[in-house]
Amino acid sequence: MLLAIDSGNTNVVFSLLEDGEVAASWRRASDDRRTADEDGVWLRQLMKIQGTKPTDISAVIISSVRPAALFGLRQLAEVYFGSVPLVVGEDDVPLNFDIRVDRPEQVGADRLVNTRAVASLLGAGPAIVVDFGTATTLDVVAADGAYIGGVIAPGVNLSAEALYQAAARLPRIDIQMPNSVLGQDTVACMQSGLFWGYVSMIEGLIHRLRDELDMPSAPVVATGGLAALFASGTDVFDHIDADLTVKGLAALYADWAEARA
Repeated sequence: MLLAIDSGNTNVVFSLLEDGEVAASWRRASDDRRTADEDGVWLRQLMKIQGTKPTDISAVIISSVRPAALFGLRQLAEVYFGSVPLVVGEDDVPLNFDIRVDRPEQVGADRLVNTRAVASLLGAGPAIVVDFGTATTLDVVAADGAYIGGVIAPGVNLSAEALYQAAARLPRIDIQMPNSVLGQDTVACMQSGLFWGYVSMIEGLIHRLRDELDMPSAPVVATGGLAALFASGTDVFDHIDADLTVKGLAALYADWAEARA
């Protein structure tokens, strides 16, 4: 069984996978001060409830956009699961696709993992991946599977928090699909601006990317915690998979194992 760890800016997701499919998944808030011992006790208890023993874990692979978190996650893999982890972005993890951008070293590990996941999901590009995370990202996969760039915008929760923090009379709100675009009280107005504003942004960016890159029929894959919510307000998504990133990690592990065989 593979333990895939996706360490993001807001949450860290720990997923158990068998044959590339997610068997169980847990998340905690991102905290670089968290020790391997804290994660080890917490995660092993959750695994015990689920019926998985630490000895069932045969390998660990990590994707992290937070360099400071890597030390603790490496220690977790080595001490509590007896496995030297693979880390996306390091030389021992093969990427069987090109990164055709000006500064390949600056591309986030999660965006590379999602690029690999597209090949498993669709078989080939082109495709556009929309990831609703701390940032809302759109990444473009070329017809040959190469990563060729993307767009980074503030995440919807980040935008909601910015409104609350910067405007004295605006409350903190939940992100919901409002009944109408026209709001008739402050909360409804904010919910409309956030929900329909982000729907319009995504639709507009996808249209512009398809037009600019001459890929009018490129399918759009949505992932991230809010993907299903925003899919209720648009038909622009062809596939929705909340587990896309961890499935990409499983695919990268399979690539590594095949290269060693």
